[in-house]
Amino acid sequence: MPMSAKSRNNVRVFGRGEQTMMFAHGYGCDQNMWRLLTPAFEDRYRIILFDLVGSGRSDLAAYDRAKYGSLHGHAGDVLEILAEFATGPAVFVGHSVSAMIGLLAGVAEPGRFDAHVMIGPSPCYVNDGDYVGGFSRADIDSLLDTLDSNYLGWASAMAPQIMGAPDQPALGVELTNSFCATDPEIAKHFARVTFLSDNRADVPKLTTRALVLQCSDDLIAPLPVGQYLHARLPRSELRVVDNIGHCPHLSAPAAITSAIDAFL
Repeated sequence: MPMSAKSRNNVRVFGRGEQTMMFAHGYGCDQNMWRLLTPAFEDRYRIILFDLVGSGRSDLAAYDRAKYGSLHGHAGDVLEILAEFATGPAVFVGHSVSAMIGLLAGVAEPGRFDAHVMIGPSPCYVNDGDYVGGFSRADIDSLLDTLDSNYLGWASAMAPQIMGAPDQPALGVELTNSFCATDPEIAKHFARVTFLSDNRADVPKLTTRALVLQCSDDLIAPLPVGQYLHARLPRSELRVVDNIGHCPHLSAPAAITSAIDAFL
């Protein structure tokens, strides 16, 4: 008997609304990262939280390196969760790599989605000709080499930089702990899949309306990335939030909530 999406992805459903709102976390994180956002929506929406396989309290035994060797594997999981738990087209809120996982799911089955909210998205992290992803290929190779040789050291050094939020040091500690709680072999594999992914060709295929939420100062997804997405997503809005770091749903939750509210 196949494993249910509920246990595989540690799915949690709550809230009192008619429409479904699904939240998908980024690399090295889990569904707990949404705790400051969901209270603003649970009276109006049915909320689905889950952990990507390999993260949080998902079933680590379900991590298949072939299936999850591209973001399409996770996108398939998103569609299975929605098929099992959602009523009608859902609002999908994806952070970082999960914004692209949601985009791939939305291209595969557009009818499942009413809107996409992309927080700190990037279709490609590597600079390529006129395209500014924020990193050279050498930067990414060196990051992955460091990660391979000393994952915990890399996590301790990088997590606070990724979080940013200089006036809220506890958040950097939280992200470090989250990174360090991830199985290192899975984390290394998922890092390679994430940082070497290139979904630029998929971007124009998303027909659902989308909100690109960009931070004013983000090490992982610099401003040109948001502008690139906005220019190529057929039905998009771009909103720049005044925030240092890549996790504004933790460091600037009120700004993110009001931007999502205005969009919806």
